[in-house]
Amino acid sequence: MARYTGPKTKKSRAFGESIYGFDRAFEKRKYPPGQHGNGRRRKQKSDYANQLMEKQKAKYTYGVLERQFRNLFEKATRKKGVTGEVLLQFLEARLDNVVFRMGIAPTRNAARQLVTHKHIVVNGVVTNVPSCQLRPGDVIGVRGKSQGLQVVVDSVSGSNEAKKHGFVEFNKDKMEGTFIDYPEREQITEKINEQLIVELYSK
Repeated sequence: MARYTGPKTKKSRAFGESIYGFDRAFEKRKYPPGQHGNGRRRKQKSDYANQLMEKQKAKYTYGVLERQFRNLFEKATRKKGVTGEVLLQFLEARLDNVVFRMGIAPTRNAARQLVTHKHIVVNGVVTNVPSCQLRPGDVIGVRGKSQGLQVVVDSVSGSNEAKKHGFVEFNKDKMEGTFIDYPEREQITEKINEQLIVELYSK
């Protein structure tokens, strides 16, 4: 199985936060899943366990496989800058994530599906690879005949997602936007401690 398709609320409860967006079921039960529920006494986690948990949280949040994640980390180590921040920048520069950030799709999973079904164009060329790494200045749009898709119309009409993130912009009338630049750390809203991931891979 290439992607996690199990219960999203259960996974969010394991990480202690709603990594897939607002979840009413998670809000009711924010404690870890398990047979004994919230009454179970849990041991204090080791440093390794905390580091592994943070890496897993980042993987599930962005929908990245283990090998892809490792390759991005190694690429980040070779680039000038703080490795952890560069890693998050690479994750944010994935095509499926940018489609989500622009508000074209309501979730990253929905954005990934739009990309794989060839509804998205990059610089005028249909691109169906969700992991495609965008560069500053790339123009992302909805394919002409796909602009009437209900999921796209609903998401775009009710979203101001792009305005929340200074590193992308989106024109609802033209159904296209621009990946302006790699985001600064404070522009990345996900609660991920990237330093723990760096420590894990540095062992």
